[in-house]
This record gives sequence, structure tokens and C-alpha cells, in this order.
Amino acid sequence: MKKFMLCVLALCLLASAALAAEPIKIGEIATVTGDFAAYGVAEVESVKIAVAEINAKGGVKVGDEMRPLEVVMYDCRTRNEDMVNSARRLVEQDKVSAVIGPSGSGLCIAAAPIFNRGHVPHLGTLPTNPNVTVDESGKVRPYNFRICFLDPYQGAIMAQFAAKNLGAKSAALLYDVSSDYSQGQREFFIKSFEAAGGKIAADEGFRGEDVDFRSQLTNMKESGADVLIFPFMGKSLPLAVKQARELGINTPIVGGDGYGDFMWEIAGDALGDTYWVSHVDRYDPTLAGFFDSYLKSAGTECQEFMNAVMAYDCVYWLKDAIERAGSAEPEKIRDALESTKDLKLLHCTLTMGPTHDPEGKDGVMLRCDPKERKSLFFAKIRPE
Repeated sequence: MKKFMLCVLALCLLASAALAAEPIKIGEIATVTGDFAAYGVAEVESVKIAVAEINAKGGVKVGDEMRPLEVVMYDCRTRNEDMVNSARRLVEQDKVSAVIGPSGSGLCIAAAPIFNRGHVPHLGTLPTNPNVTVDESGKVRPYNFRICFLDPYQGAIMAQFAAKNLGAKSAALLYDVSSDYSQGQREFFIKSFEAAGGKIAADEGFRGEDVDFRSQLTNMKESGADVLIFPFMGKSLPLAVKQARELGINTPIVGGDGYGDFMWEIAGDALGDTYWVSHVDRYDPTLAGFFDSYLKSAGTECQEFMNAVMAYDCVYWLKDAIERAGSAEPEKIRDALESTKDLKLLHCTLTMGPTHDPEGKDGVMLRCDPKERKSLFFAKIRPE
């Protein structure tokens, strides 16, 4: 009992010392409002959980000192201009050591010059377009990183799944012409599917604010395609699924990592026979403790689980980089992020590649089950 009390006292003193030290300010940009609000809310809650856990254990070890983390968060409202303004405030006014989020590729690409001019590392949660970390000329953006795999990888996963697992010979696509994320997935799906001998029977576009897809879906139905491909995200996704089923399209639907549990509220049973690329398996037993913490903290089940897990792991990735750098200086943190190797996180073991993207991550295919009203693990795929 005496030893136990001494241990408790030591932990309390350690936490008190950390809280007395100067906090390490980290920025977070999230889509708390707008079309991607469901994703952003999950990320904010998950960052809060990770930071609370770290601070409760004394904070981050910087040299011989324990320092707490302090988060400065801005809502970019799913708008590029707000993303740029938020990035500028964090870099120029708040003087943060690093920035986490958001998940949108277009948002991260828009703010990339701010982070690189300001020499502040940025960790994207789920921005999968290649240009998030590499500019149009093919040059690596020195201060931009991501924890997720890329659109070329997703496109290849979708194509391989459609061709091999579903046996599809032809595909019809619906994509968002205003989204870097959507255009990237479309491009790489077509390339991989055609390489596998598949045919693109229809290729239909819409703009992000659209809510009626019946004209495009009618053309897709008339094409006689074996599978529909939906490489986009946000509220458009469940609306398109619902309208497809209302038009009598009963073929399988395959999409990227835009899936979220919020889709059940809009599409309901129409989500049957739909398949989605995921970075994690929601029901992996190793994630159970995190989701218990989320429920306790937020008072609600975690719906956008991919965003939640990625944001949570970004905080621990950043903690590891700060401790290896022995400094909260952004330039030194950048160097440590770049040299990340075999870091065990909640959802993966992380190693950074030369273009600041993770190496060797498996993709998970989820299948929606209307009876359970949730997405279940269907297959694990690593593109050939």
C-alpha cells in the first residue's frame, strides 16, 4: 500500500511539474462546420483525447524537461479560403510547433505554401491526393506530411477489388469535378481498372454543391456497367447511393475512404451491397479501448472512425517526433517526422517514405450491412 501511494505521489508530482512547464503549442485545423463537419468533429474530439492522455502522464519529454501539450484549434468550415487563413494565423500569430489536420486534400493543398514558407510541419489526417506532399513539379513539400495512404493506392485498391473480388468487366464512375480528392481517385481507378482489362462504360461528373444526381445516374444505368464507382465524400455520397437505388440500380457500388456512419441517416438500407476503402477496421479489437474513451469523452459513439483514429495517431506521432528531436522547434520536429521508422501507433506501424507518405500500409475493404446498420470488415487488400 505504501509503495502504491508513493507511486501515485510520484505521478502527481510529475504531472504537476509538466503542467508548470511552458506548454508546447500545436495547431489543429478541422472542418467543424460545412459539408465535412462530421469528419472534423471526430478529429477534434480525438485530438482532445490524445492530448489529455499525454498530459495526464506528464506531457512530452523534451530533453530533461516534461512539457504539456496545448492545442490551438480553428474551424476551416470546409472552405479553402478559411483553411488558408487558419494556417496563416497558426503559423504567424500563434507560433505553433506543428499543425494537425484536416482531412480534405484540397484544403491541405491550398494551405501547403503557408506551412512551407513559415517552416512549420503539417500532418494531414486523411488527405489522399498526391499533391498534398508533392507539388505539381514533383518536388517534395518539405513541411507537409500525411499519415494515410494515397489516392493512387486507393484507386488501385478499388480497381483490384472491382475486377477480382466482384468480377466486374465494366465500370461506371460518378465523381466531383471540383474536388482534388475525387479527381485523383477517379484518375487512378481508371488507370488501374483498364490495366486489369476492365472497360469504363460511363464517366459522369458533378460539382460539390449538387444534390441531385439522377441525370448522371440514369446515364450510368443505361451503360450497363457491372459496378458503380463513387470516388467522393461528404453528404453527396449517401445522396448519390440513395438516388441510385431509387432509380433501380442494383449493381454493387464501390467507393474510397469517404464512407462514414452518418450515411445511414440519409441512405439507410440503400447502402446494402456497397463497399468502401478504409484505412482501419472499425471493429479491430485493438481499437476498442480508444472507442471506449471516445464514448466517455464525447458522450456519443464515434461515427467517423477513420478520421478519429488518424487524428488520434497524429498526436502520438507528433509526440514521438518532438521527443526524438529533443526540441519543440518546428524545423527540428520536421526532421524527426521525416525520419520516422517503425513507430507503433494505434492503427499501424508507421514508417515515412521519401515523399512524406507512409510505406507498406494495407487497405481494408468494408461492406455495409443493412441489418446491422454498420460497415463490416470484408477484405484486406494490398495492390499488386
